Amino acid sequence: MGRSPATATLLVLAAIVSVQVGAAATTELFDEVGPGGAVLLRLVFAALVLAALWRPFPVRADRRSLALVALFGVALAAMNFSFYEALDRIPLGVAVTLEFVGPLGVALVASRRRLDLVWVAVAAVGVVLVSDPSGGADAAGIGFALIAGGFWAAYIVLSSRVGREFEGGTGLALAMTVAAALMLAPGIAIGGSDLLDPEVAAIGFAVAVLSSAIPYSLELEALRTLPVGVFGVLMSLEPAVAAAVGAIALSQGLSGAEIAGIAAVSAASAGVLRRSGTDPTA
Repeated sequence: MGRSPATATLLVLAAIVSVQVGAAATTELFDEVGPGGAVLLRLVFAALVLAALWRPFPVRADRRSLALVALFGVALAAMNFSFYEALDRIPLGVAVTLEFVGPLGVALVASRRRLDLVWVAVAAVGVVLVSDPSGGADAAGIGFALIAGGFWAAYIVLSSRVGREFEGGTGLALAMTVAAALMLAPGIAIGGSDLLDPEVAAIGFAVAVLSSAIPYSLELEALRTLPVGVFGVLMSLEPAVAAAVGAIALSQGLSGAEIAGIAAVSAASAGVLRRSGTDPTA
């Protein structure tokens, strides 16, 4: 039996909060192992959890499917690394808002509605506002966040294709393993021996659980009840939740322009995803 819509909505909101709390917790690792080391820890632990859940080994797939998984892993590694580099430079709410242009762009490409041109304009204004046109924002942080958004768009497209090629979460487990392997060299080079510190490893495991295992499970359960369009609108709250978590957990204050920009991008995302054919669960 499906859950009530109210309960399913709460599950989605809890998933969003979990992701952003995980992102906030990640910043605790930056002084010790840097963004590269933090990404390595998250991906390694996430790969181990997914491997235990889905048991993807030994791999049974043809070359085409393996190539698809490899590309998916590249997108995962690049998306996380560029996002953490952004998070090391700019507030969480701003980083998530800029990164959100990725899934918004995918939804717009899939749409054929003229109204979405209005949402494009609203989103563009929001991006300009959070980017601080006065010149006070960290240009590298903004650049990394937008790059992360581009790889998030690639992740969405590849996730859909991998999901058709592999059963359950097997493809995701394999891709996460590829992503972790890709980050081994840069992660170790940046994090060094501090990666083996028990406290650092414990935080890395918590980040992997908060950012991957918990929200993935909650979202799947919620989608048993919620229509995809409603789910998309709820996910559009993510930039606002990120800003709130950043303010509470990291004491990251935002300017009036940044708050207005976050609201604009969230509104545009809700408007596009409400009737989009793009599956936001990716």
